[in-house]
Amino acid sequence: MQKVTLFLIIMVLFIVSISFMPLHKEKVQWLTIAQLNEAYSKNPKPILVDVYTSWCGWCKVMDKETYSNEKVAAYINEHYYAVKLDAEQKDSLQWNGKKYGYNKLNKVNGLAVYLCYGQLSFPTTVFVADINAQPVPLSGYLKVKEIESPLKYFGENAYKKQNFPEFNKALNKSW
Repeated sequence: MQKVTLFLIIMVLFIVSISFMPLHKEKVQWLTIAQLNEAYSKNPKPILVDVYTSWCGWCKVMDKETYSNEKVAAYINEHYYAVKLDAEQKDSLQWNGKKYGYNKLNKVNGLAVYLCYGQLSFPTTVFVADINAQPVPLSGYLKVKEIESPLKYFGENAYKKQNFPEFNKALNKSW
C-alpha cells in the first residue's frame, strides 16, 4: 500500500511540474540567402537581415535577448522573411539576381557591404521592404522595445503612407 501511495504522489508531482513548463517558445525561422530567393519568388513579403559575425558579442546578446523574445519572433515569422548573414562568409551569394563574393582584402562578403552601405558594424539589422527596394540598415544592438517600431513600420507597410517619425509617434507600443 505504501508503495502505491508513494508511486501516486510521485506521479502527481511529476504531472504538476510538467504543467508549469512553458509549452512552445516561438523562435525566429531563419533562412539562408538561397532559401530566401526561392521563398520570395513564390510569395513576396518584407525581408529582415541580421548581419553579424561569429566574434561579435553584441550579436550573441541580440540573439539571446531580442530575437528569442516570443513577441518579436512571432511578429518576424508572420510578417518577414528573416535571414542571418555572416558578414565574413566566404561563399558567393546571390541577391536579386546579382552575385556577391568575398573580398579578401577587407575580409567581408560583398552582400554585407551592399546591405549596410559599406558602414559595417555588428550587429546590423537590415529592413528591405521588397527585394528591389533600398536596404534600411539599423546598426547596433536593439532591445526588444527598440526593435518594435521599425519591425511594425515595414511589416505593416506603413512606410508607404507615412514617414517613420510620424508612425513611431502614433504607435501604441506593446512590447
